[in-house]
Amino acid sequence: MMALSTTVSNRLIVFIGATMSVFHLYVALVGPPQAYVMRGVHLAFALTLAFLLLPGIGKRAARVGILDLILMLLAVAGALYPSVTLEYMVTRMPYVDDPNIYDYLFGGLLVILLLEATRRATGWALPIIATLFLVYAFTYGNQSIAALMDQTYMTTEGIFGIPLYVSATYVMLFILFGAFVERSGAGQLFMDFALALAGHTAGGPAKVAVLTSALFGTVSGSAVANVMTTGTFTIPLMKRTGYNAGFAGAVEAVASTGGQIMPPIMGAAAFVMAEFLGVSYLTVATFAILPAILYFLAVFMAVHFEAKRVGLVGIPKPDLPRIKIVLAERGHLFLPLMIIVGVLLAGYSAAFSALCGIASVIPTTWLRASTRKVFTPMAVIEALADGARNTVIVALACACAGIVVGAITLTGAGLDFTGIVLVLSGDTLLIALILTMVAGILLGMGLPTTPAYIVQVALLVPALVKLGVQVEAAHLFVLYFAVLSAITPPVAMAVYAANGISRASLMDTSWAAVKLGMTGYVIPFMFVFGPSLMLIGEPLTIIQTTITATLGVICLAGSLHGYFFFGPARFIERVLLMVGAFTLIKPGLLTDLIGLGMIAVVVAMQLLTRRRSSSQVNLPEVL
Repeated sequence: MMALSTTVSNRLIVFIGATMSVFHLYVALVGPPQAYVMRGVHLAFALTLAFLLLPGIGKRAARVGILDLILMLLAVAGALYPSVTLEYMVTRMPYVDDPNIYDYLFGGLLVILLLEATRRATGWALPIIATLFLVYAFTYGNQSIAALMDQTYMTTEGIFGIPLYVSATYVMLFILFGAFVERSGAGQLFMDFALALAGHTAGGPAKVAVLTSALFGTVSGSAVANVMTTGTFTIPLMKRTGYNAGFAGAVEAVASTGGQIMPPIMGAAAFVMAEFLGVSYLTVATFAILPAILYFLAVFMAVHFEAKRVGLVGIPKPDLPRIKIVLAERGHLFLPLMIIVGVLLAGYSAAFSALCGIASVIPTTWLRASTRKVFTPMAVIEALADGARNTVIVALACACAGIVVGAITLTGAGLDFTGIVLVLSGDTLLIALILTMVAGILLGMGLPTTPAYIVQVALLVPALVKLGVQVEAAHLFVLYFAVLSAITPPVAMAVYAANGISRASLMDTSWAAVKLGMTGYVIPFMFVFGPSLMLIGEPLTIIQTTITATLGVICLAGSLHGYFFFGPARFIERVLLMVGAFTLIKPGLLTDLIGLGMIAVVVAMQLLTRRRSSSQVNLPEVL
């Protein structure tokens, strides 16, 4: 079968990708067109790139075949049909006026080819789930083909719904910002900055991995991309300084996964969350900031305790970059991040702040000779194309998730599922939270974070809200477990990516990742029972909860890794630390006092042990 040559297809991909990015920059500057036009064009670009980047049905081919081009054109036609017939689309009465033959033709084509493109981009899970919900709506839900076509294609309740809107407006711009920041050399800045800060301390390379992944995660938002970018340096460095391969891979996987929940730029699902809640993205970032800091603090302390337990030292200071030199040569590359935060704090929209950030990247590189020549005209075009390529998976996942949400809304399946959760939990909040956690992890194992979150919002969040959980906490709760599926066996994509670099046993890496990320599984319960961790409530309560939660996650890390500040932790000390951690994590004065008391007992036991050891060492000298 005839096919495009690799050179031609690559040039075509760069041209289409750059055009897609320019279109979105133009829209961000002058304002979005009508919803069908904006979302349809965005989806058309994503489908085009999907069939060009991921050619072949079944086994992927090396080149783009004629069949792929035909499927691409048909998919684009389906995506743009509502825009071309815009007057008809906005004047007809959904669920009253029956769709015509062209509606069925182009709508059917788009649904089928969207499922195929999503399969190529994300695997089988999401298309299968979307198909099952369509079948459920038609059979058990007793919905007609006409009603399904209206809901899925002819309104903004399905494919062209809120998830695709968020992808087309916010997510695309922030991903494009990340592509420009990566091209600017900020990745090297993050690495050198972390090395200069923590490279000389006990287990320094692992701490560098945590800090670098937190910094890089602010512009990446993808756990796997984070692992593959920072892990290629940090994992070999950890292995060379004494960490076993499994633990090294786990550190990178867990830290990179946290990038999706780390403000100022979280993963794509956070923008969808803002839209669902009807609040600004800055508000969502505010909710997420303390839990994210606790997550990374727990991982940082875990690698510190592990390093102290096995006797690892840091990298000699002469071999490390100096902080003054790092900031002098590349510190200006932090400016685009500062600009985004500043514009958000000034009250502007997330889209406008991303646009300002993108506009600032190239001028920022002109401030120092070391980065002045980074952005050649070709580098700018490639950054535009990279931004579009990196958006494809998110756009397709959001559009496909729209099918699921549309079917759930049409059939009322969300209410049925809420009833099931309430019955299984016996109206007990803790059991409902555990059921939601398990469901979220299972969904996240097969789906990217964004569609996993969207499906949970439709199916699980209403049950939590009905049991009295604050709506913001319920949304953040399911988001966390959609994210944490990246490190949860048996399907842990961030662990797989890290394992490809570390070459360790998959079981060793998975177990180490679960231990390191254990606090991440606990934090969502913390802010459900104590919303003050989301900066909601009285200032004094927020301060008290923050202090006790910080002590709690440090105790949990010490218990899991068998070391506390004054030496190795014996079994009884680990038990006390574990119990103390959970009592500190639970809000309340009595539990806080119990937790503090247990920490005091552990510290006293460790100091007594140290004094005895010191006395035994000095005894021969006395004699």
